[in-house]
Amino acid sequence: MTRYRNLAAFLVLSSIWGSAFVAISAGLKHFPPVLFAALRYDVAGLLMLGYAAVAVEDWVPESRADWAEVAVGSTLLIAAYHVFLFVGQQHTTAAAAAVLVSLSPVLTTVFARVLTPADALGPAGTVGLLVGLCGVAIVVGPDLSDPLATDAVARLLIVCAATSFALGAVLTRRIDGSLPVETMEAWSMLGGALLMHAISAAMDEPVEPAAWTHPEALGALAYLAVVASALGFLLYFDLLDRLGAVEINMVSYVAPVAAAVVGWLYLGDIVGATTAGGFLVIAAGFALVKRRALRNALS
Repeated sequence: MTRYRNLAAFLVLSSIWGSAFVAISAGLKHFPPVLFAALRYDVAGLLMLGYAAVAVEDWVPESRADWAEVAVGSTLLIAAYHVFLFVGQQHTTAAAAAVLVSLSPVLTTVFARVLTPADALGPAGTVGLLVGLCGVAIVVGPDLSDPLATDAVARLLIVCAATSFALGAVLTRRIDGSLPVETMEAWSMLGGALLMHAISAAMDEPVEPAAWTHPEALGALAYLAVVASALGFLLYFDLLDRLGAVEINMVSYVAPVAAAVVGWLYLGDIVGATTAGGFLVIAAGFALVKRRALRNALS
């Protein structure tokens, strides 16, 4: 019974996070990208902080290590990741964005090994990294006659988003903080939102007044803040405790399927052969990099 419950929760989380890319595309039709991302985490951060205040004892960072962990989370996991993602997704499909973000678990392993030289990737892991990067090249599909074409640059920005998240995930684990994950996420969301508001103000992003009352705009914002961020992370924490890091990483490889289906149904996006092929290559790279952990999880 527990196995079926875990599978159901896994599929729900994959669907929520996959469809979040579609909500981003929908909201970007009404809000400027960085402000949109900041507003998402204004709401999600307050909801998560309220949950942390009730669910855990240490809901306020105290030590320098705690605040360092929050600073890294705010800067890399929230602000940098979402600025790159939202700006890039203005000029690419939700499915392509989800596929490129699925490189993040591969890069997380790479950063972890680089920062721990005694635990190098090894030949198979190095091949897995190269395979994953080949998948990215397939999805980005740059035109060599015009390598700075808008769609190629947009997809490279999303690769930067995946890289920021992977580096932030590794650095927050290496800091000797004592924060519960709920507390770290809550304060990182709020700190990241402040950083993104500052970036948005510096960019002088224009907002159409109609955006504040448009049903699609408000629906996308509510879905991202409440469902994808607050509820999604709570479900993620629960699954992380019950499944472990390797199996929960597989969400990254199911979410693009949900993004493709919902994107087709709601936005009319068609997934091209290069995006689908690149996704399979990135997944193969992940399987090579995490081959031992996957074998242990399946045994």
